[in-house]
Amino acid sequence: MLKTIPWVDYFMGVAKLASLRSKDPHTQVGACIVNSENKIVSVGYNGLPTGLKEENYPWQEINGQLHETKYAYVVHAELNAILNTNRNSSLKGTTIYTTLFPCNECVKAIIQAGIKKIVYLEDKYQSSPPIIAARKMLDDAGIIYVQVAFENIEIKWKSLS
Repeated sequence: MLKTIPWVDYFMGVAKLASLRSKDPHTQVGACIVNSENKIVSVGYNGLPTGLKEENYPWQEINGQLHETKYAYVVHAELNAILNTNRNSSLKGTTIYTTLFPCNECVKAIIQAGIKKIVYLEDKYQSSPPIIAARKMLDDAGIIYVQVAFENIEIKWKSLS
């Protein structure tokens, strides 16, 4: 019998693949939202809002005022996935797969959208105030969050051009 990829690996693979669209030189993040029928509802990655020219904005992380860093301009992958959802689709009861544990701002949107589960790969900022606040809100809202390993599949992109 042919062995198939488990759903969690498939959806995390889609999130990981989406992350490769990000032009952030420090942290590429991808997200994939899935409904209860294992159908992909939306995907997103971290980047500037649609239509902005990347050469006009900074990508540095720190050292300067907020407007001199990427944080004032970049839309996170989770929020992009929520915003990219077809306006006729409901996110109530869905699961979001993300390559990085979501920050407090994304968690607010996740709660408001009705997403009920978060599956994530990395949690490298776990002791930072935004992640501590995110966990507090998720626990209070009863949203499940689960870290998974993604060691079996390595996604590499080789451009054909």
